[in-house]
Amino acid sequence: MDRRGFLIGAGAAGMVLGAVIGRAYTQTVAAPDHTLRIAPLRLELAPGKVIETFAYNGMVPGPVLRLREGRQVSIDIRNDTDVDDIVHWHGLYLPAAADGAMEEGSPMVERGGTQRYTFAAKPAGTRWYHSHDVAAKDLTRSLYSGMYGFLIVEPGHDPGRYDQEVLLAAHHWEGSWVSMQDIRQGPPPDNGLEVMYASASFNDKMLGHGEPIRVREGQRVLFRLLNASPTENVTLALPGHRFTVIALDGNPVPSQQNIDTLFLAPAERADVVVEMNRPGVWILGGIKDDDRKMGLGVVVEYANQRREPQWLPPPSSHWDYTIFGQDRPVPSPDERLDLLFEKVPGGRGGYNRWTINGKSWPETNPLFTTETGKRYRLAMTNKSGDNHPVHLHRHTFEVTKVSEKATAGVMKDTINMTRFSSVEVDFIADDPGPALLHCHHQDHQDEGFMGLVTYL
Repeated sequence: MDRRGFLIGAGAAGMVLGAVIGRAYTQTVAAPDHTLRIAPLRLELAPGKVIETFAYNGMVPGPVLRLREGRQVSIDIRNDTDVDDIVHWHGLYLPAAADGAMEEGSPMVERGGTQRYTFAAKPAGTRWYHSHDVAAKDLTRSLYSGMYGFLIVEPGHDPGRYDQEVLLAAHHWEGSWVSMQDIRQGPPPDNGLEVMYASASFNDKMLGHGEPIRVREGQRVLFRLLNASPTENVTLALPGHRFTVIALDGNPVPSQQNIDTLFLAPAERADVVVEMNRPGVWILGGIKDDDRKMGLGVVVEYANQRREPQWLPPPSSHWDYTIFGQDRPVPSPDERLDLLFEKVPGGRGGYNRWTINGKSWPETNPLFTTETGKRYRLAMTNKSGDNHPVHLHRHTFEVTKVSEKATAGVMKDTINMTRFSSVEVDFIADDPGPALLHCHHQDHQDEGFMGLVTYL
């Protein structure tokens, strides 16, 4: 069912957003701080590998938006495509009308028109922006396309402590709908269609194409890593080096850790510092051979090193959010809310359906109602064999339990739920207005996996 059929409060959008429909401005409209143009793009991932997609300002990812924390900014979105679209500012505290989610009442950017977003950017950290439109069966739209980009909210002070900054966004391309049980053993015979991909990239190039990341021995390099894939998890490594994780989803972690492999579900980000202390030419990429063959990787080249890029399998490791947290009690919530996620299989050749507590969107509007200032604990259970990166708009939550392991201090806006798992997260209801909670897999949210959190 088309998500556009269930908009709420769209009339309130004009209080926060100024819309200029058409291609011309009057003389009374001030120039924006930034402009993004949505348009078709022929993206060359490698010689002979050209993807027909959509992008912002003719590039993938879109232009890096660097905003100062707390300072008001205006951004114009010009839509030069044949469908209405919308841009979500992922990880920011915004009024619902400016958030870029049609379900919250944010207005669409009409085809052939321009929409202005005006807001004060906060909190500081690695955020991102992306299309939040419906893709449904069309694997060229929304997150299946190149419509995403980094949004960095700079803090009031410069933290320094690194010599070079590198921004890398992972993405999968050339998706197709398949019945998984027809190509490998494992999924139940009543499972519906899922998406598989033929290629992948960091930013706009597949592994082995484009310029390498050039470094010098002794440097401390800050990598801002984003999984912009519509549906696929990624696990990354840089042979001979370790990642020092300093932030997850743009939020500093209380316990920085040195790790060999980094796991990111769709929409998750990690800021990691790498000490460049092993000269050579290396591959930073997916730990699975098939991922790197698809193109998920980039060459890291030390100065004065000329040789074939090397890959070495990293030590085996298990991803665990709690190692970045603290062993301390967290405040008791004012209310605990249990959320059960289940699949309604679509059968061979059909599309699956997803439920939260037995209901799919739009029956999950509202999902639950909050009161300003109260602390809520979401006890979420994934009763399916699929991964679910669960995202809450316009809020940051604290991870308080993963399976049976308690933790504190890890702040995120998206958390991956592995198959048949449970997590608990706490959030403060401090941003009044409707807020969307959904799985960040494009197909899962299009198939009903979302609900609206409302305020009294």
